[in-house]
Amino acid sequence: MDLELKRELTDAEWITASSDNGGNCLEVAFLSGDRVGIRDTERPDLEPWVVRGPVWETFSEGVKRGVFDRSP
Repeated sequence: MDLELKRELTDAEWITASSDNGGNCLEVAFLSGDRVGIRDTERPDLEPWVVRGPVWETFSEGVKRGVFDRSP
């Protein structure tokens, strides 16, 4: 990861999904260059994943449609 991206991730405004699961959440940060950072709220010290904007959009739409829901 290049130094410029590391700085941007450090200064990023992280958005946390609200949850009643005791902190089991993800945070995202919308970055320059149509990129999105993703990290675990429990481990913000770990290097976040950075994906392209279209990848994030496809994933988000899949979540909304229930693609990743576990079977009962």
